[in-house]
Amino acid sequence: MALPAAPTRTWTFYDEDWHEGNVPLFGPRTHSAWLGSSVFDGARAFEGRTPDIEAHCRRVNHSAVVMGLKPVTAVDRWLALVAEGLTKFDPKPELYIRPMYWAEGGGPTSVDPDPESTQWCLTMYEAPMPAPSGSSITLSPFRRPTVDCMPVNAKAGCLYPNNARALVDARNRGFDNCLLRDVIGNVAELATANIFMGMGGVAYTPVANGTFLAGITRSRVIGLLRGAGIEVIEKCLTYADFEGAEEIWSCGNYAKVSPITRIDGRTLAAGPLYQRARALYWDFAHRA
Repeated sequence: MALPAAPTRTWTFYDEDWHEGNVPLFGPRTHSAWLGSSVFDGARAFEGRTPDIEAHCRRVNHSAVVMGLKPVTAVDRWLALVAEGLTKFDPKPELYIRPMYWAEGGGPTSVDPDPESTQWCLTMYEAPMPAPSGSSITLSPFRRPTVDCMPVNAKAGCLYPNNARALVDARNRGFDNCLLRDVIGNVAELATANIFMGMGGVAYTPVANGTFLAGITRSRVIGLLRGAGIEVIEKCLTYADFEGAEEIWSCGNYAKVSPITRIDGRTLAAGPLYQRARALYWDFAHRA
């Protein structure tokens, strides 16, 4: 059996100190390891910048509240620790920055988390920015849950197995990623990012309807495009809309703004709206 690849260079702040490497945090009785009571956020460092880092730190605290945890780390402290952590890497590193909360113990029924047992850490590790070389997508048979049955208004670890099975299915069929629909059949997002499409010089993206996390980078790109005079419409979109789109691109923290160059058997160009969105985002990142 092949061994998993060694983690890239990693520093984690936990229990009031910095630790190098993949630090063990959970025991077999840890509530989060057993019952999934964890939240996180993901920010980026690249080219000497950490765009929207404060928004990511604010969101992890909001996610903690949604999951019944106690957000014990103030935003200012998250930000100070990020700045401190950056000094442990080479200048202008490409990093993934992940603040986390989880429950160590359970509440009265054991199934519910005990907010007073909330633990936290900040982990930062080398993760090269993906090249915008294009990717392929298809339709997933799996659906996104609604907020009345899953905490889709938090960036919660328990949501990701559903996206993971969609991603595995798509890759087994020869695609890089896939579009998931909501329970009534409208497109919600990719398995790993938010999604945009372009038609007739207008950018479209699924309206936030309580079935997916409307991302920080998504919101930023919408604002940048509108500020540049480009119409952006948030609305219900079907898979047929994407099949007929002139261009499609993804938007998320990990890769920021990336082109989709194939949907099923149809090839797409990295179109002008995508190129404008990416250029605007990179300009914003260097001004932030």
